[in-house]
Amino acid sequence: MLEGIVRESIGKTTAKKLRRDGYLTANLYANGVENIQAAFKRGEFVRAVRKKESLAFPVKVGDKALNVVIQEYQLHPVHGEVVHVDLRITVPGQVTNFLVPVITHGTPIGLKNKGVLVMSKRRLKVRGAIEDMPAKFDLNVESLNRDDSILVRDVEVPANCRLMDRPDVAICGVIKAK
Repeated sequence: MLEGIVRESIGKTTAKKLRRDGYLTANLYANGVENIQAAFKRGEFVRAVRKKESLAFPVKVGDKALNVVIQEYQLHPVHGEVVHVDLRITVPGQVTNFLVPVITHGTPIGLKNKGVLVMSKRRLKVRGAIEDMPAKFDLNVESLNRDDSILVRDVEVPANCRLMDRPDVAICGVIKAK
């Protein structure tokens, strides 16, 4: 379980001091739950996110143990490290929007025909309860030839969940290389 500290002050100077000491600032929130300002060790946070097996993962802030989902993160403009993250607390049975990652596997046929695989959506917005949410969408791109694409309407969604993106938007496709 990832452990963090509760931030007493939420000003700019204390955030800079925490970042200098190797911490990542975070905001934990949900509907009907009081916001929590926290900080996590940057390396421990990245390791916890990479090894998670479901969409939600457990954290402990102060004396509270919570399940959270990454809602949004901000990267440093120069060196690309994560500096701040917004975590949504998962409330069982509460229907909300979640951003579910999209993973592709396989080598498209179109790569042999001078094509390039382009990912235009890395996360899809899905509405539903956390119990029904998939951990990720795994797309097989082996059958894609040049100028083919996978649209949002082509993705299978679990029961009690609904895709909130437009159905005619392309998730990934193979385009002609220049």
